[in-house]
Amino acid sequence: MYVIDMSTLTELGEFGSREWGQACADASVKILELENLPDDFVWAFTEHYTHPPERLMGNGRSEKAGYYIMVKDGKVTGGDGIPDEALELPGFHIRARWAAICNQSGALYGAEGGAKRREGEVALRKAIEKHVGRENPYGESTGIEIFWPKEIGGPLMAGSEEGNGLHNIAATMQKQSPEFVDLPVTEMLVPDFDAMTDDQKAMFLKLLHVEV
Repeated sequence: MYVIDMSTLTELGEFGSREWGQACADASVKILELENLPDDFVWAFTEHYTHPPERLMGNGRSEKAGYYIMVKDGKVTGGDGIPDEALELPGFHIRARWAAICNQSGALYGAEGGAKRREGEVALRKAIEKHVGRENPYGESTGIEIFWPKEIGGPLMAGSEEGNGLHNIAATMQKQSPEFVDLPVTEMLVPDFDAMTDDQKAMFLKLLHVEV
């Protein structure tokens, strides 16, 4: 029996929205609180989505789209935003353009599906690089070494092969964003740039904030 019962989850908001991020954080906190981590254990996760659609920045939100999970001083906390306190801790800090990872984050998968997603994302980047004539046109980097200890990864990823685990929890609560409804995508929902029409390519590059 896993901490989060997948049958109770419903679509709450778009990828990167305040409602969706808060729900992801709440689920993560619920899972980690049961681990009774030592008081001196410190770790944080932040996921910062740059260049999001303007509609995701309302509802009293700060200037950044994203959410965080933090373990510090014997407490597990999380929520909307990217607090500096969390960024300063060792952990897993992601900074990515919203459009580059939005749609495929709604796919359900285990290890095999995750590998297929990564393959699709590599192919997407290469296709865009070829189209615009330069490397790494939308790369984002935190410059921070990834720290994903078993005390965190174990419980958050528990049940991934059976459809549970943090990624699948988040995907189940994600509503599809309208920009991707008519775009060609891979099995893992990664946008298929080569299969797009010229108009779709132009729209997607604009969504990524990539200059041609």
